[in-house]
Amino acid sequence: MNPFIPLPRIEGTTSRQAHADLPKGTYERELGREGFSGPATHMYHRHPPTGWIDWEGPLRPRCFDLPSRSMAVEGPWDAPEILYNDHVRYRFWQTKGRMGHLARNGDGDELLFVHAGAGEFYCDYGHLTLAVGDYVMIPRGTMWRTEFDGAAALLMIEATNGSFRLPDRGMVGSHAVFDPAILDVPAIDEAFLAQQTAADQGEIWEVQIKRRGRISTVTYPFNPLDAVGWHGTLAPIRLNIRDIRPLGSHRYHLPPSAHTTFVADRFVVCTFVPRPLETDPGALKIPFFHNNDDYDEVLFYHAGDFVSRDNIRPGMVTWHPCGFTHGPHPKALKHMLEAAKPATDEYAVMLDTRDALEMCEAARAVEWAGYVDSWRGVDEGKAGKGTQVPREPSPVAGE
Repeated sequence: MNPFIPLPRIEGTTSRQAHADLPKGTYERELGREGFSGPATHMYHRHPPTGWIDWEGPLRPRCFDLPSRSMAVEGPWDAPEILYNDHVRYRFWQTKGRMGHLARNGDGDELLFVHAGAGEFYCDYGHLTLAVGDYVMIPRGTMWRTEFDGAAALLMIEATNGSFRLPDRGMVGSHAVFDPAILDVPAIDEAFLAQQTAADQGEIWEVQIKRRGRISTVTYPFNPLDAVGWHGTLAPIRLNIRDIRPLGSHRYHLPPSAHTTFVADRFVVCTFVPRPLETDPGALKIPFFHNNDDYDEVLFYHAGDFVSRDNIRPGMVTWHPCGFTHGPHPKALKHMLEAAKPATDEYAVMLDTRDALEMCEAARAVEWAGYVDSWRGVDEGKAGKGTQVPREPSPVAGE
């Protein structure tokens, strides 16, 4: 049952279709509930809704340059937390080489995203080879470890006391965006059996188990990844972002929810990959201004040219808490109706949380304090200079 009062009305000068055929000289702003799936109203303004000249108070858009400070650690439970709430924990794990122990999460499913690096993943279920752009969903309670060829950087998203699921594709069907048949599971292959043999020479193995945020260590006189087979419906899965085939419409700019990859309790994970831009003359070609007043929005920029953002580089994270209007940076507004190129070429991972997030100290250490000012100076679609990031560009991870 819809908890909101249905009240479809039109007042003043408007478009007949959201995100298309805007009245001349206006900027559209969506006020929506329940992400992009609930009741919504579209406002048409004379000025860009993000054209503020000053900002005070704790509620503000924030940006973190995660690779700007080396925080390399061996194991995932030592990776610094960036953001969290009761249902999700968001970490950035910089590591290298071989883990000297096994990890096990007793708090919830873990979703890894490989931003940089390549190597091997071993777990209870077998072996997977990891590459840049891989998602690996690890069910709660699974023992696992990694062996990277060199340095690596991974985004970690924990479904605290919950699990990850695939979204309902609705009218487009279960094979849209990606066919579930493309999901890989670990194999009991030669590499997995070889690591059993090589490690079974009287070696001591530790398993670091995280439960309620605290670590317990269990020691074995043998390698506990010693399975010879399994059958069932529960297993880690691997999905590479280059296997995602995004939904698109040449006449309508789809909301971020159309790009949902995984769902969990009270949050979703979306993936943005290259796609053709809208070609209809009246359709928006850039993200629309919106409030999204029920969700915090977190975007991790993986690779490419981020058309709606200025001074954003791979490895950066933006966090837009619910409660204020956000949208394209000034440089993007001039391409609101006339695309600069035929398609996007960006890769990004978005986390949308139904509950407010808290920021951790590790995030403060790499925050771009001037991000809130990067929309300043906007006047009728002319790009202002904004606040420049006072650092050298980070390398494009893994590319």
